Amino acid sequence: MSIAMLGVPMVDGIAKYLSSEYSPLFIGWARYAVACLIVIPLAYRLHGVRMFPDEQRFAHLVRTAFLVTAMTLYFLAIARIPISLAVSAYFVGPVVAVALSVLFLKETFTGPKLLSLVLGFVGSVVVLQPSGDIEIGLIMAFGAGLFFALYLIATRQASQNSDPIKTLAFQCVIGTVLLSPQAAFTFEVPQADVLWLFAGLGAVSAIAHLLTILAFRLSDASTLAPLVYLELVGSAIIGFLIFSEIPTVTTVGGAVLIIVSGLVLLKHPPTQSNGKPRNEQNP
Repeated sequence: MSIAMLGVPMVDGIAKYLSSEYSPLFIGWARYAVACLIVIPLAYRLHGVRMFPDEQRFAHLVRTAFLVTAMTLYFLAIARIPISLAVSAYFVGPVVAVALSVLFLKETFTGPKLLSLVLGFVGSVVVLQPSGDIEIGLIMAFGAGLFFALYLIATRQASQNSDPIKTLAFQCVIGTVLLSPQAAFTFEVPQADVLWLFAGLGAVSAIAHLLTILAFRLSDASTLAPLVYLELVGSAIIGFLIFSEIPTVTTVGGAVLIIVSGLVLLKHPPTQSNGKPRNEQNP
């Protein structure tokens, strides 16, 4: 899980580097297309032609649409603002998902959830700094976090008994299809010297997903979930080493508040309206 969470910022770093020459819309499609080349053979080897989930395919389609929208907005954001700032804004998504779960899934609204929402909101305001002109890239990063929250809610509503490899294969194929129109309008033949970066974009992403799936098969969610915040650390390191980006004090302060808001939820797991704990696998 640690390797997976430190690998995700590598994907972000590659995408940001490539965005200086190629459209983030094309880069997003390339990420899914390359991941398909890795995941589909694996899914076929394990499940043959029945490599996609058999039930609730529409729900899986909706969650994939939310996820690719979140990724597209995020790639557009990191092309404009520092990675550490973008990922801090993006991480408001799980906090927003708490509010949405109360509204749409009728989960119990508890004191820890209220505290988490307040901390997440304050952290978002600190990161956003709404005192002057707001950077469009920052708005895109928050939008990515919002769609990620919708993805989490859709994931809870989708069948949780689906095989993870089947789910990942469906996600990769449908994501590639959904992103193809934007790739067609922004297509540019990659130069030979960056082909390995495009390959790495999808490969590292696919490996991170597979490592996460394996991690949740070997350990419980409450143990692994805090490791998600290693992505913030990795983003700051990549931003500093590759792009000479130094996070501001306000970015760090806002990120800390958002992290604490997430840790509050981990200490007090979500419950259904009947009061029973909800033990979920990370999507």
